[in-house]
Amino acid sequence: MLPAIERSKKLPVVLSFREVKQLLKAPKLLKHRLVLALLYGCGLRCFELCNLQLKDLDFDRMMLHVRQGKGRKDRYVPLSRMQIRGLKTYLAAENPCTWCFTGNNTEGRPVPLSTQGVRWIVREARKHSGIQKEVTTHSLRHSYATHLLEMGLDIMSVKDLLGHADIQTTLTYLHVAQLGRQKPFSPLDRLYKE
Repeated sequence: MLPAIERSKKLPVVLSFREVKQLLKAPKLLKHRLVLALLYGCGLRCFELCNLQLKDLDFDRMMLHVRQGKGRKDRYVPLSRMQIRGLKTYLAAENPCTWCFTGNNTEGRPVPLSTQGVRWIVREARKHSGIQKEVTTHSLRHSYATHLLEMGLDIMSVKDLLGHADIQTTLTYLHVAQLGRQKPFSPLDRLYKE
């Protein structure tokens, strides 16, 4: 039997609440702001956002149906009132027919937004936001999970929202989230009290 390959112990890049707000307001186009808001606000993977169809939006129940995520699993994630307001405005203006977000096609037919298109939106938003951290589509998913834990959501609920098959994958976020009886601090803060 072959020995197991040691997995990297790298912790994910997580944005602060302030950085998320900066990133979300950076794009001029509503479509681009919504792409960022869904990646962060629903914890979507890049390909899940690209595959998002109009039939997956349930505004009455304030839910988003993620179809055939990683491992070909479906799941529901909550939509915020802000996302719903933005989506309704966007859908009324753009009037897409199948996919929520469409990309460019040489034949003029609507096609789903590509993963490269989503990555470009994230890169441009980071550039215009002034954030120095490396920000990827997955950084927004990492930030979603970490922020939910910091806001008091239990680890099993976060696992389900992310669509993880194994709790071990979700446990990574416990190393990043600032949880516990007392928030960690630098001893310099106590040494030089005002």
